[in-house]
Amino acid sequence: MSIVRIGNCSGFYGDRLTAMREMLEGGELDYLTGDYLAELTLLILGKDQLKDSSLGYARTFVAQVADTLALALEKKVRIVANAGGLNPAGLATKLTEVAASLGLDARIAYVDGDNLAPRAAELGLGNALTANAYLGAFGIARALEAGADIVVTGRVTDASVVVGPAIAHHGWTPTSYDELAGAVVAGHIIECGTQATGGNFSGFLDLPRSAEPLGFPLAEVAADGSFVVTKHAGTGGLVSVDTVTAQLVYEIQTTRYLGPDVITDLSSIQLAEDGADRVRVSGVTGTPPPATLKVCVNELGGFRNQMEFVLTGLDIDAKAAWIRTQLEARLAVSPPAEVHWSLGSRPAPDADTEEGASCLLRVTVKDPSADAVGKPFTAAAVELALASYPGFTMTAPPGRGSPYGIYRPAYVDRAEVTETVHLWDGTTVAIAPPPDVAAPDVAAPDVEPVETPPDVEPVETPAADAPTSIHPLGTFVHARSGDKGGDANVGLWIGGERGELRDRRIGWLLHLITPDAIKQLLPEAADLAVEVYPLPNLGGVNVLIRGLLGDGVAASTRFDPQAKAVGEWLRSRHVHVPEELL
Repeated sequence: MSIVRIGNCSGFYGDRLTAMREMLEGGELDYLTGDYLAELTLLILGKDQLKDSSLGYARTFVAQVADTLALALEKKVRIVANAGGLNPAGLATKLTEVAASLGLDARIAYVDGDNLAPRAAELGLGNALTANAYLGAFGIARALEAGADIVVTGRVTDASVVVGPAIAHHGWTPTSYDELAGAVVAGHIIECGTQATGGNFSGFLDLPRSAEPLGFPLAEVAADGSFVVTKHAGTGGLVSVDTVTAQLVYEIQTTRYLGPDVITDLSSIQLAEDGADRVRVSGVTGTPPPATLKVCVNELGGFRNQMEFVLTGLDIDAKAAWIRTQLEARLAVSPPAEVHWSLGSRPAPDADTEEGASCLLRVTVKDPSADAVGKPFTAAAVELALASYPGFTMTAPPGRGSPYGIYRPAYVDRAEVTETVHLWDGTTVAIAPPPDVAAPDVAAPDVEPVETPPDVEPVETPAADAPTSIHPLGTFVHARSGDKGGDANVGLWIGGERGELRDRRIGWLLHLITPDAIKQLLPEAADLAVEVYPLPNLGGVNVLIRGLLGDGVAASTRFDPQAKAVGEWLRSRHVHVPEELL
């Protein structure tokens, strides 16, 4: 069966700069892709454009292409990336200049139509700094079919940079739902780069750990949508069922993964080892996409500032209470709109270092005015240095407030968006909408969690009276967590060798993890809406904690604003584990 080899060299704006060259030199590829965008990245690019309207794209991508374009053309590897951000036309122009300066003839295309900011008010999207619809993969495919060497886009879905090359290679149509769904899963696995090869993996103790950088992943995608995840030989890290599962459960919500080209059924995914550093993914099914497109909306929320006080030794709570009372009284003269306090873990008694005897008290302020979080806040704190708790010190000198943004998802009818391909010769091609879309009740962005997905065999659980002992949940449970706007996502699954013990552990985990259990294990979620979605085919569950991150990463005052470590916190919590499962 014909396959197309699609690699990744970037999981975010700021990823390893040398990765594009590493992937081009390290082995055989047909396409090399990169994901440079996130909700926060679009906010950053929006601020860039406020200073210089010619910007708005990922400038590191330009440096990578300048370094490797000759090699990519020589090896006939075509490059696809969403590095265009808010200005794909500007990026295409810049890349054309780079190619000319190198004496190279490169056909560069770009895809746009996602930018809805000029019509935000008309579309009911509010006073948006950025508003970008998530486009699909058929514009990318059309540019590749026309012969593009490089395709850059604005806000396509992360997976689309992989789906587009697969469409172009295999000739899939908009109704090839199962094949498209398989490619979406391939894109979801490799779009975050080394997170598929051991990065951020809770089983890192079993990885070959060294100073060698982790290799970036690639997918060998077959004509039926099945694929193998692997990496170039000799590169660091590991590709296993568990490292792949870790990325599969990352930043998903329900068991239905809604995209602009297809709705992917995550409960249909089948994983199997396929040799060293090779995992085969098959069985993925898909159905027609939603009638609406998701929109990433970023608004300027105001300004924020923070200071950290070091509390050392005895009477930590009393020291924290006094400085808080003093500072809040001084801020009451001209109060900022929001004041948030966070006290870290109390130090151990009789600590043998000063740092070990200390903890941090953080205060964060937010206000529509930069002045309110500037000097009136910092001066009020600093002036207490000789007039407050014993041992008063701070971790950093006072600074100015900084602007922050608020992210929120929105949805628009497809008729409001025209996905357009711009070829190097000036030709433009409008991409037709899909011929069929799902009924509104099937493709609603928010759905009720299910207790057990259909067509899934129940898994045996230990007897209710089985003897138990107390252990960390992570004794044999893996986790991966992240953010979806203001919501936190935590995927939990049972790793290790397939067999009867793993099956019984899966049954126990599916029985254990309920919304109430999550609220008990994670007290910060006690007053929030929690949803749990079983994924028995992946050996676990997905947990969605609504509102844990407030208005999203850029506005969150939480210690871990992107929920990257929530999964590790959950794994550290103690639970009663049946002794037969240990």
